[in-house]
This record gives sequence, structure tokens and C-alpha cells, in this order.
Amino acid sequence: MKFDFNYYNPTKIYFGKDSLNNLEKELKNYGETVLLVYGKNSIKKNGLYDKVIEILKSANKKVVELAGIKSNPTYKQMMEGAKLVKENSVNLILAVGGGSVIDCSKAISVSAYCDEDPWEKYWINFKKVDNKIVPVGSILTMVGTGSEMNGGSVITHEEKMLKNGRVFSAEVYPKFSILNPEYTYTVPKNQMVSGIFDTLSHLMEQYFSGDDNNTIDYVIEGVMESLIDSAKVAIKNPKDYEARSNIMWCATLGLNTVTGLSKTQDWEVHMIEHQVGAYTDCPHGIGLAIVSVPYYKYIYKYGLDKFVRFAEKIWKVDGKNMTKEEIALAGIEKLSDFIKEMEIPTTLREIGATEEMLPLIANSTVIMEGGYKKLTADEILEILKNHCNYSAM
Repeated sequence: MKFDFNYYNPTKIYFGKDSLNNLEKELKNYGETVLLVYGKNSIKKNGLYDKVIEILKSANKKVVELAGIKSNPTYKQMMEGAKLVKENSVNLILAVGGGSVIDCSKAISVSAYCDEDPWEKYWINFKKVDNKIVPVGSILTMVGTGSEMNGGSVITHEEKMLKNGRVFSAEVYPKFSILNPEYTYTVPKNQMVSGIFDTLSHLMEQYFSGDDNNTIDYVIEGVMESLIDSAKVAIKNPKDYEARSNIMWCATLGLNTVTGLSKTQDWEVHMIEHQVGAYTDCPHGIGLAIVSVPYYKYIYKYGLDKFVRFAEKIWKVDGKNMTKEEIALAGIEKLSDFIKEMEIPTTLREIGATEEMLPLIANSTVIMEGGYKKLTADEILEILKNHCNYSAM
């Protein structure tokens, strides 16, 4: 392990078919008022809403609701939730949904009692949270982001056309998260595969850094193999419990900070996709899949040995009589094949991006250090133009 690290994760996980049974005892740790945050109508259609409300009432909680959280939660929704928290003296924010709902809930938790504009303070200037934080709990219904066990919160400011992520410290993590793989059965296929690729992307962002023999790389490889194998089962049978439970736990492990220990990381695929998402409002995992293959084809030479290892270990590429570059590219092609097998779009045009958007996306992308190559805005634009089927427009 090349770099020193400190590790702490305070989130309590309840995993399995009966995990919701633990909600009532957790509610005893908080005051009388709960802000229930959720998406559109899915939790009402599958009956989860009624079950949660019943438990909340049984625990004598006053319930305030914030519904309709978008797949890319907005600054407006964050501020609406913050207002509800202050007006109702909310003691617990309970997020019921996928990563977007949990991200928004964490954003509300740090924003409600912020005396400044929280967007500027926390998502632009990345200042330390020094105001009161309202605790968050989560009930996960869609996997991918890992938000159920980390401090990440990605928010889109619609007026500024910016989609920014912030990783908060441990006091903002959900205090508890309830993970029942059965709640993911009714997620539409496009959302399921989006979450699967989001998970894979988290693992690759952490894997493709450094040239040392890091124990964490072996952990990441194991999680990636489990995820890919289970994804192929789930795409054929979405109600295969073993596959869906594996995918759910892979997503949590993929971003609960364990798989980033002692690793340099630039998260550049995510930085590019955030701006693609700000302009197109595409599902996050879909945007990541579209960006990943051209991005890796552009930068693989700078981390050649790791891309060779990825090809051979994850995709079982037989490198006999092949150069390192050929092996690396074969691995990236296997990744591309997996994306197609999941029936995920492969071009920016398919998610509504126009050629005119590309310079705006490139110029607003946050450029990070820590990976194999620090890109410029011009290089990002080249990737978007030359490798995402825009030359054929």
C-alpha cells in the first residue's frame, strides 16, 4: 500500500429480505418529525410507500413529504427540502429511493441550516460543513451510486447548467441504510443497466490509477468480476435474487471508500459525464458508458500495464502473440461489448446531445489530477467529437 490512509465509515447496513423490519428500532433514535424524501410514483406502485408510512405512524412520527426528486436532483429541489426541514424542525431525513434521492437528502441535510448560499459554499468552494447537520437514513430501491454508504452528493444547478459533486465527511453519511434486493425488481431495465454501469465505472475510476501492487486492486477485480457475472444473469432474469443481491452489494462496496484506499484517483470520466448530464439530463450510468470507451482509448497508453491487467484479469483476453497495446485495446473492446450486451446507448446523439453542446461541455468540465493523464478542455472536446459518432452528423 503506497500511501497512508485513515478509514472510517459510520453507516449501519441492514441487508436482505427482512431488512425493513429494522426501521422502527432505528426511528427510536430520532425526534418526532421525519422528512420523507422520494422520487415519483414507483414506491407507491410497488407498495413500499405504504409499508414505510405504516412503520412511521407506528413509531408515532410526524411525517413531512418531499416527492418527485429527479434522477439528476436539482438545486431547486435541494432548497425546497431545506425549507421544509427548517419550517418543520425535522429530526430525521428518510430517503426512500435510489442514489439521486439519497444524494438530494444529504444535500438538504447540510443546506437547511447554512447561513450562506449552500451551492456556492459546499459545491463550488468545497468548504467544510460548519453548521447543524440533520441526520439521514435511507431505504435503497435502485443500486449504482453507492450513496447509501458514503458522503457523496451530486446536484444539478439548472440555471447555471452545472452538475457538481461533493464528497462530504463522515458526519454526513447516512446513519443507517436498509438494502432489500427485492425492492430493485421493479426498476425499469434502462435504470437497472444504468446502475450496473455506474457501479462498474466507480470501480474503474479507482482501479485505473497508480502503478504499484496495491491490495485494493485485487479487491476491485473481485468486485468487478462479481458485478459483470451477476449483470449477465439479471439482464435475462431481473428477479434472480442472488444476482440482484450481488449487484446491490457490489454497488455499495464500489463506493463506500474501501475500494479507493491508498489510491490516486482523478474521476475524469465522472467529471465529463456530469457536464454531459447537465446539458442532456441523461441517466448518469448511461452517460458514463458513452464516455468511458472513447476516454479509455484516448488515455490507455499512459497506464498501459494496468490496462493490460484489466484485459487479462477481467475480460480473460489471451495475450499470446499480442503487444501490450493490442492487449489493452482488446480489453477496452471487451468493455464495449459488455455495454452493448447490456443494451446501453453508445453515442452522445442517442441521449440528445447536440454538436453545439460539446464545446460547452468540455469547457465546463472540472479537470482533475491523480489519474494517468491530466486532460485539457481541448482534449476533452476531441474525445467527445472524434470518438462519440459526431463526425457522422
